[in-house]
Amino acid sequence: MIDIKQIRDNPEKFKAACETKRFQVNIDRLLEVDSALLQAKQKLQDISTEKNRLGKSIPKLVGDEKQSVLAKLSQLKEEDARLQEQIKNLQPNLDELMMMVPQPADDDVPIGKDDTENVEIKKVGQVRQFDFEPKDHVQLGLDLGIIDIERGVKLAGTRNYILKGDGALLHWAVLRFAMDFMVGRGYVPFSVPVLMKDETMTGTGFFPGSEDQTYRMEKDQLNLAGTAEVPLTAYRMGEILSEDELPLKYVALSSCFRREAGAAGKDTYGLYRIHQFDKIEQVVICKNSVEESNKFHEEILANAEAVMQALELPYRVVVVCTGDLGRGQAKKYDIEAWMPSRGGYCETHSASKFYDFQARRLNLRYRRQKTEDGRQKGKSEINFCHTLNNTVIASPRILIPILELYQNADGSITIPKVLRPYMSSVGDRITKSDPDN
Repeated sequence: MIDIKQIRDNPEKFKAACETKRFQVNIDRLLEVDSALLQAKQKLQDISTEKNRLGKSIPKLVGDEKQSVLAKLSQLKEEDARLQEQIKNLQPNLDELMMMVPQPADDDVPIGKDDTENVEIKKVGQVRQFDFEPKDHVQLGLDLGIIDIERGVKLAGTRNYILKGDGALLHWAVLRFAMDFMVGRGYVPFSVPVLMKDETMTGTGFFPGSEDQTYRMEKDQLNLAGTAEVPLTAYRMGEILSEDELPLKYVALSSCFRREAGAAGKDTYGLYRIHQFDKIEQVVICKNSVEESNKFHEEILANAEAVMQALELPYRVVVVCTGDLGRGQAKKYDIEAWMPSRGGYCETHSASKFYDFQARRLNLRYRRQKTEDGRQKGKSEINFCHTLNNTVIASPRILIPILELYQNADGSITIPKVLRPYMSSVGDRITKSDPDN
């Protein structure tokens, strides 16, 4: 959520944000409602002051003068009730509009309509050139007996799958390696619930806007989260932290659920865009400082890049353009791995910076001690935190480049070196291990 004062001070900035980020919000209407609400509240305060003044005068009055004051108080009470009803009607209207206002993108974010206009900033690693006809990950998985999409669909419907044997071991190895890596970098590991209340989904910015992509448990009024970003960011919601607690650096492994409404074409083939997957997510909660946010944005990007480099997968980093940014994101980097079967670089990670957008919704704050010339003044101020998040690794999507780029001419898969300790029973290659295909 945006600070309403910023919208009042510079409405054109937010109109431009709506246009460049492709969100339809009537900023003029929002300001009209806000103005009416402010006037009603001010009148209500004035009436309260006048009622108190007149009430104190009554004991000193007699006769017609007293009756006149009593009549005036009666009128004020009626006006009070009218204004209370007006505020009751206006406040939800304003709240609804405020929830829809997008955060303006940083000045260095490229203007663009969609992901085709994201801007590449670096490439890392060499794309493998095959001296044999390579298979895609589905063919490899079927031939090796480690992926079963047909039975996954039979059990759970389209865009589901089953990993088995060495495929399941490879999936878990990727996740365990990534979690150990992040813990080694000082991030606190979490095991989190994946069923979230509406207020948690709203607080992290997924509602309103992503309801169509969310699996809803209507009977229990709960939602299956599409990312551990939700519980990690909301973990301290409604609390006032102390400044010396910050930054908080969290990492969690969770199952993730997404309806993927509207996905079509090659995105629905194989393991790329599926309904359920597992992901290691990193979240940073830091002080209300642009400099701090920028620093940690680069840090969480570097963490994910280090994992990709350890897996020796070629990738590129892009700055996401305005039209591809979410409502709350001020800036986002995507990491895209090279996937031979898809003929290009495809998204595997997203590193997002929100400033205080999520924290305002979550009422996540910290108490900062004021200092002057290095001396403690004895007073403190409360500020909203800044939040950031990024994928560390998501599987089985990451299995697409691993299987396809590490395949051998005989159909086997060489296991990346960093994953071998997690698959010691397998050796250094995956070969056909499940004859019951």
